[in-house]
Amino acid sequence: MTQILRIALMGTGRMAHVYGPKINAHPGLHLEVIYNPRIASAEKAAAQYGGRPMDDLDQVLADPAVDAVIIATPTDTHVDYIERVAQAGKPIYCEKPLDQTLERVSRAMAALESNPVPFMLGFNRRFDPENNALREAVRNGEIGRVNMLMSWSREPAPPPIDYVRASGGYFVDATIHDIDLLCWIAGERPVEVHASGSCMFDPQIGAEGDFDMTMTTLKMPSGALVHINNSRSCSYGFDQRLEAFGDKGMLQTLNQRDDNLVRWGADRTEAREPLKHFFLERYDQSFYNALDEFHAAVTSGRSPSATADDGRAALAIALACAQSAKDGRAIAPAYDGI
Repeated sequence: MTQILRIALMGTGRMAHVYGPKINAHPGLHLEVIYNPRIASAEKAAAQYGGRPMDDLDQVLADPAVDAVIIATPTDTHVDYIERVAQAGKPIYCEKPLDQTLERVSRAMAALESNPVPFMLGFNRRFDPENNALREAVRNGEIGRVNMLMSWSREPAPPPIDYVRASGGYFVDATIHDIDLLCWIAGERPVEVHASGSCMFDPQIGAEGDFDMTMTTLKMPSGALVHINNSRSCSYGFDQRLEAFGDKGMLQTLNQRDDNLVRWGADRTEAREPLKHFFLERYDQSFYNALDEFHAAVTSGRSPSATADDGRAALAIALACAQSAKDGRAIAPAYDGI
């Protein structure tokens, strides 16, 4: 029999609408509560996904019918909620990033050390089947020693400017996904980073002092080099590819389409359907798989993967990238306290 975890979903924004259907689809999860301090928002989400709408956090955390909590609220609220939920003794799944500053991340980690509940950070791209298969092939030695890892991550269009203003910058908001994924594949973290950025698509983003196009190089202790290129705009869809190059071969993941047929005719050759358009489509399965990992870890009593330590490391690297792009020089990430 599958052990059921009764979930309180905190938040009713975009990511909560990603997790609501995934909770309902999982045989081991039950959506018990949807929390938002604005009860009307909680009621609206509950009408879509089920669960009891609640606006009193104390009542949610004291509710014996709540076994675990998923935090899908704005980033600047994560640390406060982690502290409260950990004190209540409930397992936590939290959307990335933990926070936008290392100081506040240290607060969250201190709370988790004082209240050692199961905790998992939502680096969902680790749980994409193709990304996971590439990592397993690397770890199994299929390409020998890893010399280079490369990631292409280009979004179809820039986000709203209000989102950009609150995002913490492109490296912290977007590149952090690639950083975590490639460090996880490599099994090591960089000793230095060198990054640069430009604003080529949306002048409003440039006016905020941010970038919409970046290139990043991470130098690993083994000598392996990692290259990440990001763009806030891509005319042909959501471009997501990985490459691992070693002394015995190479591995690649390819872009995904709804239809993988290649068509030939009098008016076209090698014609294919467009790429998946956005992360909600391209990484749909990964969100379910991440929740499956959380359920399995909590119900089996082991530590979930994608830990708070991973989150702090990825943020330290992302902040070093931002500093490198600003200063035009290599920067060593501040891993102090990890």
